[in-house]
Amino acid sequence: MKAFLTAEWRNLVMMNFVVSEDVLKPYLPKDVELDAFEGKCYVSFVAFHFLNTKVKGIGFPFHRDFAEINLRFYVRYKEGNEVKRGVVFISELVPKPAIAWVAKLFYKEKYTYTPIKSKVEHTTSRFLHFEWGRQLQHKLNVETAGIVQPIVAGSKEEFIFEHYWGYTSLSAFRTGEYKVEHPRWNIYPVTNFSFTIDFQQLYGDAFAFLNDVQPDSLFVAEGSAVSVYDRKIL
Repeated sequence: MKAFLTAEWRNLVMMNFVVSEDVLKPYLPKDVELDAFEGKCYVSFVAFHFLNTKVKGIGFPFHRDFAEINLRFYVRYKEGNEVKRGVVFISELVPKPAIAWVAKLFYKEKYTYTPIKSKVEHTTSRFLHFEWGRQLQHKLNVETAGIVQPIVAGSKEEFIFEHYWGYTSLSAFRTGEYKVEHPRWNIYPVTNFSFTIDFQQLYGDAFAFLNDVQPDSLFVAEGSAVSVYDRKIL
């Protein structure tokens, strides 16, 4: 099967918050259940770079390299004896209107256009900077060590990164599923981070509480080439 989309996902910042099941249940697609790590559900605020993007093997000028900001949580879907571990996106922000249009059309994902600026600096450390919003009022800064290390089996990092399916609510009765392929990622040890984000403004009253709490954890993955396959309806 040929991939619908190929790209590189790089410099993936995952800022993770413990969240009540009651907050996430309204976003659950039909027949999909919440996934948890050590009895806790997580929502991840994600900032990363989409590079060398191609749709059906075609790279479109001025739409191949861009940053994305999203909010996601973790789910499981049982198909026979197989348990598929995946994610559900609450919101996905991109700085290209055409990218948002294609994602909505083919995957029914919750993509929205917004200005995004980002920068990566390399010294003995690595510095990642993202800012977004109409006035670029939301900001995220992360400093990491310069050398990657493998993800430890059974760790929280493994739980956050090792989900290879996407699930979308198409209606009250239908769920879309698509597969994402990439190798197991390495991670950069995080040495410092700061952020100014109005979660209520971005995601509504259900996530206003994130304005008043600190993240449970923040991870940065090196990333890799990825392939995203056509959606099917469960």
